[in-house]
Amino acid sequence: METTLLPDKYRNQIHGVLHCYDRVIVAGSLQPFCYAHGMTNYLYQQQIRIFDYTQFAEPLRDEIRQNAERIATENGLTIEFIRKKNFRKEDRIRAILKQRGEPPGLVHIFSAMEACPSYQPWHDKNTGKTYLKATTSKCLHYYFYFIDAELGLCFLRVPTWCPFTLEFYFNGHAQLAARLKERGIAVEQRDNAFVNIADFEAANQLAQDLNIEHLHAKLDELARQYCPAAITLQHQYYWSIRQAEYATDVVFKRPAVLQAIFSALIYVLAVCVQPDDIATFLGQKLHGNYQGEIGNRFNKRQLGRRVKHAMGPVSIKTYDKFGLILRIETTVNDVSFFRHYREVIHRNGTRETKWAKMKKSLYSLAPLQEVLLAANQRYLAYLSEIETPELGVSLLNRLSQTQADNQHSYKGFNLLAEEDAAVCRALLRGEFAISGLTRKALRALFPDKSDGQLSRLLKRLRVHGLIKKIGQHYKYYLTKLGRSVAALALKLRELVIIPALANVVTA
Repeated sequence: METTLLPDKYRNQIHGVLHCYDRVIVAGSLQPFCYAHGMTNYLYQQQIRIFDYTQFAEPLRDEIRQNAERIATENGLTIEFIRKKNFRKEDRIRAILKQRGEPPGLVHIFSAMEACPSYQPWHDKNTGKTYLKATTSKCLHYYFYFIDAELGLCFLRVPTWCPFTLEFYFNGHAQLAARLKERGIAVEQRDNAFVNIADFEAANQLAQDLNIEHLHAKLDELARQYCPAAITLQHQYYWSIRQAEYATDVVFKRPAVLQAIFSALIYVLAVCVQPDDIATFLGQKLHGNYQGEIGNRFNKRQLGRRVKHAMGPVSIKTYDKFGLILRIETTVNDVSFFRHYREVIHRNGTRETKWAKMKKSLYSLAPLQEVLLAANQRYLAYLSEIETPELGVSLLNRLSQTQADNQHSYKGFNLLAEEDAAVCRALLRGEFAISGLTRKALRALFPDKSDGQLSRLLKRLRVHGLIKKIGQHYKYYLTKLGRSVAALALKLRELVIIPALANVVTA
């Protein structure tokens, strides 16, 4: 039997479903400076002594620093040096944006002493060769935060020491927000999520439409603007995917509905998901000699509850965002974890199309999107198999408890009492389904009740969501909830409880 997906189960309770890249981090590497052997060969070609590596790198460092100070001055900014370990740059940027607004342009510049890859001159006495060895050092880094007209809020992290590996961040939701705004599609956005979109179908189409060539050109321009060392060295950056998150958001209309079903989901996911299941979500097959880490983790955070399943460099998680969004998110820190059908060029120059590991190139964002979407959909199908009775419990509690409206209280319904059972029988009468329910029609069915009592009964049914008023007329129709409650109450009372009690009496 085919699984009914969660969005279909609760289609009347959700605005829609969105599939979109979330956090994307791209690394920029200068070839051949990004590996020790390439850097060594470059110095030899330029007739620079290996032990003069520091003298070679220092002018480039000063050039980057002077460029950062010039950019700050031109934009009326002061470079903020970060001294605290627990300093959150995102909070500082958020505070600046509240005062600045969000027009495109440079927002702020941070600087911080952070670890970076570097090289150490080395002479091997045994071979007599002198070369550079890879090592780790610390250097000053600049964080240029800016709002791009197409990508939204981004940052570029620029180190001041060779090999000058850049790091660029953007968010797919911010990019989508800009594209929706450009097309005049109304959205309601909170942080990096949409709590409503006027046209979810159009939004999904825009999110899938990636122009990697345009993004590549933009990154090259940013590198030239903020890292002048690349121009001095006359080399281009190679851009690769360092981390990517892909999100599937099921956007609910009311927090109560999501919270009612999420408790059941979170418990099953934390307890019942096995390593084989995690591998299946990610499109992998778990074999006996797998040596990586794999498992589940449950967190209760200030922003909500989260269950995370990890397998090596990839994780898939679900959490309730803002109490309105059921988010499924797959995060990959090494895209070569996945395989896809692509052209492979062998060392001898021959070409072959076959299943192979995904390249880390920026241009893998398009095939990676398909792989991550498939992982999210497999996980969503697993979620959809989980029974979520809590929503029924929530509705039953609401139905049976007193509800307030305009400082007046209206008691709940006792579905086993004859008085409320009589109301259920009246609601299910065929003529009311055709012409609607009125107080005049109820008077014929309940002659012992006054007009005031009938008016209060109608109001009580409306407050509990069992009937709804049509237009400007005093005419009412059953809601879907009202029809289900009335039918189930009579079925339970007259076909189950009363016959069962009759057997007890005659026994």
